[in-house]
Amino acid sequence: MRAILLGFALGVWWLQQQARLPDSVVWLACCAWFVIALALGIVRPRWRTGFFTIAACALGFAYAAMRAEARLHPPLPVEYEQRDIELTGFVRGLAEHRADGTRFVFEVEANGAGLREFPRLVRLLWTANGRANANVPAPPKLLAGERWTLSARLKRAHGNANFGLRGTEVILLERGIRATGYVSLARSPHRASADATGPLLTIDRMRARVRERIEAVLGGAAHRGIIVALAVGAQDAVSDEDWAVMRATGTSHLVAISGLHIGFVAGLAALICGFVWKRMRLRGTPAPLIVAAPKVAAFGAAVFAAFYAALAGFNVPAQRTLWMLLIFAVAFLCGRRPASSLVLLWALAFVLIADPWAVTAPGFWLSFCAVAAILYAIAAAGRIESKAQARDEADIDEWDRTDPSEVGQRPESSGTRRPPPAVAARFCHFLFTRMRRHVASGARVQYAVTIALAPLTVYWFSQIPLLGPLANVFAIPWISVLVTPATLAGLLLPAPLDAPMLHAAHAALSILCDALARLADSAPSSLWHLPRPDACALAASCVGIAWALAPRGWPLRFAAPLTWLPLLAPAPHPAAHGAFRVTALDIGQGSALVVETARHTLLFDAGPGPESTHAGERIVAPYLLAAGVRALDTLVVSHSDSDHAGGAPAVLESVAVRQLLASLPAKDALWSGARARGAQTLRCAAGQRWTWDGVEFRMLWPEPGPLAGKPNHQSCVLKVTSATGTSALFTADIEADVERALISREDEALRADVLIAPHHGSRTSSTEPFLDSVEPRAAIFQVGYRNRFRHPNATVFARYGLRAISLSRSDEDGAARIDIGSEIVLERFRQTHARYWMGR
Repeated sequence: MRAILLGFALGVWWLQQQARLPDSVVWLACCAWFVIALALGIVRPRWRTGFFTIAACALGFAYAAMRAEARLHPPLPVEYEQRDIELTGFVRGLAEHRADGTRFVFEVEANGAGLREFPRLVRLLWTANGRANANVPAPPKLLAGERWTLSARLKRAHGNANFGLRGTEVILLERGIRATGYVSLARSPHRASADATGPLLTIDRMRARVRERIEAVLGGAAHRGIIVALAVGAQDAVSDEDWAVMRATGTSHLVAISGLHIGFVAGLAALICGFVWKRMRLRGTPAPLIVAAPKVAAFGAAVFAAFYAALAGFNVPAQRTLWMLLIFAVAFLCGRRPASSLVLLWALAFVLIADPWAVTAPGFWLSFCAVAAILYAIAAAGRIESKAQARDEADIDEWDRTDPSEVGQRPESSGTRRPPPAVAARFCHFLFTRMRRHVASGARVQYAVTIALAPLTVYWFSQIPLLGPLANVFAIPWISVLVTPATLAGLLLPAPLDAPMLHAAHAALSILCDALARLADSAPSSLWHLPRPDACALAASCVGIAWALAPRGWPLRFAAPLTWLPLLAPAPHPAAHGAFRVTALDIGQGSALVVETARHTLLFDAGPGPESTHAGERIVAPYLLAAGVRALDTLVVSHSDSDHAGGAPAVLESVAVRQLLASLPAKDALWSGARARGAQTLRCAAGQRWTWDGVEFRMLWPEPGPLAGKPNHQSCVLKVTSATGTSALFTADIEADVERALISREDEALRADVLIAPHHGSRTSSTEPFLDSVEPRAAIFQVGYRNRFRHPNATVFARYGLRAISLSRSDEDGAARIDIGSEIVLERFRQTHARYWMGR
């Protein structure tokens, strides 16, 4: 059965790796695969497990494909993108109340476009920006189930697609969101009198009421967001300072309502239910004589676990724990005791049946692999545990048989039998033995989880928190024993009795957060950044984990760390000596380009910052870490526009920067921020040259002297030339007047094989004379999907197309990677890493 369940999971995972959904031929092959494997398993009992596993794999693939077909339809018609459409529907889930407005999921019941097929779920942002007058109301605090009629501008579900990073489109697909947009103020939104109803909406309303109550009680408390996250699973209120401390100490998992919390709640509920049931009498009969107390405890544990998982919004770790508890409870009520590994695999199957896209989420892998490692480690040490437990039970039996009247008596002179030791000494020995065994078991579990999740942490987050094992030793019990029970008591008690418990939870949490902050400050380099490993390195590390956690006596266990060496290997050089690679990141509307030579790295612009899409911290910095870039030799900030410079502070905080080369006003905070982190600062000026690994870098613009005119006119223009003469030209946001100035100054210097289109392809740039001077063979447009500037301009884009230039635009192709040496190789992410949900 274990192999069959794993086969089903493998089939679901395999579907999520496909570039397109199965066509009729693939469906026929899949059906044939299933039928043949099933038939062979029936007629060949000796090979039944193998054939049934193959059939389960085909079944998982087909099931995931059917779910994907249903989820992808209906899409938003292209012709209705960015048009005002009147929508009638209701709010789903918890709305995120942010500084720039309210983000929420809206279930559409009717649309003003009259379309019979329309996306059922859309994600909207209701913001007050751009209000024409004070009569337009500010965004309200939306609650689940509220029915509204409003006007919205939508676009298809689209996300950034970059090398080494998880895309956001699959996240939207997993949540069933097929369009995103914002509430248009062309028409005033109207609240309907009748709210929507349903079981899920009831849960959402309950979560919203709990959140409001916590916020009302705690007010502006420093760690209020963590209490909210522990109560209802909403993490948007957690402060940046708390996130930074938890990431540095490896305790971020404690913020989510994870399996650990739900398991603790279930255990506490089982203890309470069993205690109460043993003392109840029904019509004069003791309740345990009607139904055994352990069965009542199991039922109570399952009910409370389901309640807490509902508060968490049924995230993947919560689902995993809930399914495991339900399976254990049902089996126990039926008088059976299934193996823990089988329960885990059944939970795996149920989670994937409910959510086939869970296999694309880090939480899925971290949750299931952590539990699998714990079970494997416990099973490996099972023989030793059994012997220790047998000794403890023998001690208990001997202690119970001790006659208290014999304590303190002297032995008979004629007898050889010595009296038993004192009861107190024996009891202390028993407590010490049990405590030692529990400490050893806890240490073994922590060791197993640490080494099992390290490769996954590197793969998903490109880092290992070295303080994680130490911090979790006291953080996990502190949260589980003090903070979580007090929070739950605050949820269950009526007002005003809930306030003291919530304040107590926050006080305990404050002590923990202060301790974690001091721990993080004591080791500022506690985060070990590593490049994202490939499949071979991950496979080798998995073998090493199984090897290290094997039972005592397993041959060469000391050699297991050797299998982890590929994880520690530095990232391979992307370019040979004299060549270079350019990666144009997909950051939406903005610019961020990474230039790598054999031993040096330059970042040209850092994308938007907190004022827009947070691309600097969401995409640019994580990409650098995933690529193994621990230090930038030079950070070039072409000019002060936020879509080019906004992400620079996030980059400075994440990686070391040796030099800042920028065209910024003298009073710009970026200068002082870079110098504070030890970077040299220098203003861009035409004529600057340097060489790295046989590759020449030459600044063509701006002219030396004080800045004049608007920022676009002072943009840094950089040309990078390989040893073979092939080159790339980075033009930032220059416009026609600067293009003419460059042509008049150094026409020949403009010639380049790869051109980063000026000003994202706006109509004020890429003039005919400029393109004649550059004569590019390839051009890259960094633009946002359906951006409000309508970049690239249709006429300008056609101008490039008429010249037979290879084109790539980030809104259609995702990130672009160009290897420039003796030849030019252009790779478009959405082509080489295509998945069936991209562009749908």
